[in-house]
Amino acid sequence: MRKPHRPVTGNDLLHRNKVLALLLGLPILAFFLLLPALRRGHTSPNSSSGTLPFSADRQPPKLAYLISATRGEGRRVKRLLKSVVENAEVVRFKGPTMMSSTLHAAAILLREAKDWSWFINLDAADYPLISQDDLIHILSFLPRDLNFVEHTSNIGWKEHQRARPIIVDPGLYGSDKTEVFWAKDKRSLPSSFKLFVGSSCVILSWPFLEFCILGWDNLPRTLLMYYTNFLASSEGYFHTVICNSMDFQNTTINHDLRFKMWDDQPRQSPMNLTSEHFSQMVDSGAPFARTFVENSPVLDQIDRELLKKSRGEFTPGGWCLGSSKPRIDTCTVFGKANIIKPTAGSRRLEGLLLKLLDEENFRPRQCK
Repeated sequence: MRKPHRPVTGNDLLHRNKVLALLLGLPILAFFLLLPALRRGHTSPNSSSGTLPFSADRQPPKLAYLISATRGEGRRVKRLLKSVVENAEVVRFKGPTMMSSTLHAAAILLREAKDWSWFINLDAADYPLISQDDLIHILSFLPRDLNFVEHTSNIGWKEHQRARPIIVDPGLYGSDKTEVFWAKDKRSLPSSFKLFVGSSCVILSWPFLEFCILGWDNLPRTLLMYYTNFLASSEGYFHTVICNSMDFQNTTINHDLRFKMWDDQPRQSPMNLTSEHFSQMVDSGAPFARTFVENSPVLDQIDRELLKKSRGEFTPGGWCLGSSKPRIDTCTVFGKANIIKPTAGSRRLEGLLLKLLDEENFRPRQCK
């Protein structure tokens, strides 16, 4: 007899590691088949079923999410993932504590979960523009060693405001969230490695994070010591490690898969997005966007028009088996986790990746 499906409970949403959210996708194709496969198109969301199953011998890739937030942002994080992280660490953007927290989360994932493919860091100011089924469906066509890291070696003004100052972050040594200390002396740029900077938002592969945590040479540890006294180290650590490593520098896609708008120079903080930017968000093809203020009307617009859900509900996917009646959340009852249902959002992400992987954009923009 077939076992009845049971309703979702709060415990179902909390995994053994509170920073971990595992989501399912399709089997991977060889990299040399990537562009032809994408250009031929994936299963149309307008087909009769629109649902893609998996067999037992074709395991889909999985994603691991690190959700970061600070005091007062609990409701925003709940809207993002419907859970709140406990036992938070002291984290500040200016110092290295954000980077150390990310590495700590990655180390736990490597120890506790053995089958994830990519690591994505989000915070309370981020919001998805496509469903998880859409994201996993398209990522399934990519080699699992690719890394999405927006980066450049043209550090410009950051040389004097980021690289040369020496700071000490008390958050590394205590639980009080006090300001960083600035040393009087400045330091010269390193000669044994080349500095890269970019977005603190990343999507990193298992092999690369394993190298950062358990590195088989001294590069990750050397750079970790250097970035311990680096202002806003999350904007440079992973970028510098990956681009100075012969093993990983050719695995980079120079994009963080986030839509952002800037209204200031030298582009230190993205502007808050509103309904005026909705069309640009959609046209970008990016799976995530930032930043948003709490309860911004554009979030409801994204829920309604892109994610096809109401506030407080989960984004529908192939795993949702609940009632199809109006005003009833279909995801209160779930079925098989290895079923996905891509929508039009997957087409938008497909278009973005085709541009990023075009021969004129892909190799020429790697670690330059």
